[in-house]
Parts: sequence; structure tokens; C-alpha cells
Amino acid sequence: MKKIVAINASPRAAWNTASLVREAAKGAEAEGAEVKVFDLYKLEKFTGCISCFGCKLPGHLGTCACKDGLTEVLDEIRSADGLIIGSPNYLGDVSAAFRALYERLVFQSLTYKTEPRSYNTHLIPVLFIMTSNCSEEHYDKVGYDTLLEKYKKTLGGMVGPTKVMVCGDTLQVNDYSKYDWTMFNPEAKKERHDKVFPETRKKAFSLGAEMVQNPWQ
Repeated sequence: MKKIVAINASPRAAWNTASLVREAAKGAEAEGAEVKVFDLYKLEKFTGCISCFGCKLPGHLGTCACKDGLTEVLDEIRSADGLIIGSPNYLGDVSAAFRALYERLVFQSLTYKTEPRSYNTHLIPVLFIMTSNCSEEHYDKVGYDTLLEKYKKTLGGMVGPTKVMVCGDTLQVNDYSKYDWTMFNPEAKKERHDKVFPETRKKAFSLGAEMVQNPWQ
């Protein structure tokens, strides 16, 4: 049985990002995979890379030596057959929790040698999901396409072949009337969410199933 690790890197455990991560996880389960789900903001305290270089020492090569709330997550990823990870776009980048995991996940494999470049010989398919208030049509105008390509390239080299799924123009809150957000049309946001988001969830489910049934290379 294949094992898939699914990670919600949003502080909201039941909103857009979390919903898509869990749909992808359901798709993997539908194909017979065992799925381990983590909500990063519910874990014990953790940090990004602390530059201890323990992962570069004999006996610990390629394994993060820092012990905290991310230790179990990193251990599970090392033995997994696929990784699903989702983050909201915060201020033009991923969430702080995603970035902390990303640093720890990638840096442990970096050898600082010309060959091999990575200690990780167990490459697995990765599905990186990003949600954003910004519509997908504007990604090239604000540089988000470049941002995603950067993460895709690094994850692809250090963790495994990576697919990116974007869900833009999301519904941020149920009741916009509580806030003086004059740049939004609440009715249009709600209508789009009701019509488009269910299809986006189906896409996430399909990608989760594909990860198990026909892993991308």
C-alpha cells in the first residue's frame, strides 16, 4: 500500500486551502493509499532551519537534526510515496508555516557538493496547492507565476517531481459585511465560490488519485 502525506499549511483548518488538501487526500485514499494528514498550525512549536548543520554530519546525512513539532512530519515524508502540500498566498508568498517546513525539508537534502547535489535518493511526486484572493489571471502581472516556478523547481530537485495547482479569487470570509473591504464585491465572490470551487475540489481529488494511480515523473 502506498503512503501519502498531506499537509495543510494554512492556519485555517476548514477553509479553502485545507479543503483542497483534504480533497486531494481523499483522491489518494480512493486509489487505496494510506494518507497521513497534518495541519501545521496545530502542531507543537516549531521553527524553520536553525543552521545547526546537523544534517551534514556523518550518521545524520540528509536528516534534519532539529527536534520539534516538525520532526514527525519530516520523518513521515521521508518514508512516503507522495506529498500533498497546500498554502494560502500571504503577502505575495507562502505562509510562515509552509516556509518553515520548506526550509527544513529542502536544506536537509542539500549536500553542498558538486556531486551528488542531494542526499535524497527517494524522490516522490509532490502536489503543491496555492490558494489566493488574487485571481489566477493576474498571476503573471504580480509575479506569482515566478514565485510558483521557484518553489516548483526547488521542490522538484530536492523532494520530487512537482505539480502546481492554483485556486485564485477565493472567498475569504462568509460575511463580508463585518469588514469595510470596499475593493470586493461580496455577492460576486460568493457566486464564484458556489459555482467554481466545487469544480476545483474535483480537480484536487483527481490529482490526488493520479498521484497514486499514475505518479508523475
